[in-house]
Amino acid sequence: MKKVFISQSNYIPWKGYFDAINSVDEFIIIDNVQYTKNDWRNRNKINTPSGPIWLSIPVQTKGFFPQNINQTKVCNNLWAKKHWKSIFLNYARSSNFKEYAPIFEELYLSNNEKYLSKINYKFITQLCSLMQIDTKISQSDSYSWEGKDKTERIINLCKQAKATHYLTGPSAKNYLNETLFKQEKIVLEYISYPPNETINVSIIDYLFRTESGFQQEKQRKLISAEY
Repeated sequence: MKKVFISQSNYIPWKGYFDAINSVDEFIIIDNVQYTKNDWRNRNKINTPSGPIWLSIPVQTKGFFPQNINQTKVCNNLWAKKHWKSIFLNYARSSNFKEYAPIFEELYLSNNEKYLSKINYKFITQLCSLMQIDTKISQSDSYSWEGKDKTERIINLCKQAKATHYLTGPSAKNYLNETLFKQEKIVLEYISYPPNETINVSIIDYLFRTESGFQQEKQRKLISAEY
């Protein structure tokens, strides 16, 4: 049995994104698809005393759009210092800040990437490492993304990855052809996300504020699964 989760890369994604990665054997990032404006590709939210604020990576779109995610460049690297300053100011007193701050500071201040997809990949893989998620992470250039529609492309990709199970979010019910998955003998599983305050903000908020931490939660899930 092999479970696969496929998604476009997001900037410092929310907790559910990493829960999904942690639930599969391989996570495949598809960034050779069109970049979407005003989306999660280049921005996310953090909490502040006055409410959530956006942290957005400035990217080149004028004269370049439409373009794929992996073709999208940042306008300048000043964003990294600004984002780190915002994170520092709003989470410095949080319970886990001292533990994680040096890792994030290095991640931001050492940034010199020009392409959005590479920035997202770096943050995603570093965050997975931080939370001890050992799922294999692949990028779109490792596979062929072909097919007449989204269902066919996903099925073809699952076949290439030798997946027996495909995990996806509940919104995929609106466009996936479940019959085709059954015909190809690939089990289609929808991930349910319980409502909580971390849905609309970055995983950073969860890591800095949660006393138990991601790994302790992971251990509880593993223990529950054993019984």
